[in-house]
Amino acid sequence: MKENLNAEEFAEHAEEAETTGNVDAGAAEAGEKQEEPEQEMNSGEEEKCDAECCPEDGAAADEDKKGFRFFKKDKKDEKDEKIAELTDRLQRTMAEFDNFRKRTEKEKAQMFDMGSKSVIEKILPVVDNFERALGSLSDEEKESSFVKGVDGIYRQIEKMFDDMDVKPIEALGQKFDPNLHNAVMTDEESDAEEDTITMDLQKGYTFKGQVVRHSMVKVKK
Repeated sequence: MKENLNAEEFAEHAEEAETTGNVDAGAAEAGEKQEEPEQEMNSGEEEKCDAECCPEDGAAADEDKKGFRFFKKDKKDEKDEKIAELTDRLQRTMAEFDNFRKRTEKEKAQMFDMGSKSVIEKILPVVDNFERALGSLSDEEKESSFVKGVDGIYRQIEKMFDDMDVKPIEALGQKFDPNLHNAVMTDEESDAEEDTITMDLQKGYTFKGQVVRHSMVKVKK
């Protein structure tokens, strides 16, 4: 009888223990489920706090971006200014060099013309002698082969002068021009108008429009 009672008590205790274990397990499971939404809520609150409570970080990032853009713009403006400055200096240097080149070429041409003018001045007396010699010959003498040879040389000199732009100055019958003519005699007997050249005593010449030698003339007064 006693043994049966003990068995029954043992069974009751075992049943109570099992019930208690199930209750504890359910409570633990319910506790875990309750903790999960709390953690999610805490995480959401932290993110919200980060967005709402720390606006300075976002503003600082925007300021950094703006500052970087301004820095890039300043660097670009500085580079453009430097390019413009160097371009201006290059253009000025090229213009100065071009002016120097033109001035040098002009000076060289002037020096060449001065040298040519000096040579022409020395040749003119020879040309004068050719003209005097040929002008003093009779028509019969001009037919000789020797005179024809001399006349041929004189024609070559005339052609050379023409190629060099050496021109004789017109004088006879022209109005006296002190820029071209040198009056060495006056004519009071001629019927020509006053200041008219009545005789060309020595032919004058110009070289490229500039007087190499003035004509020596006789002028009506």
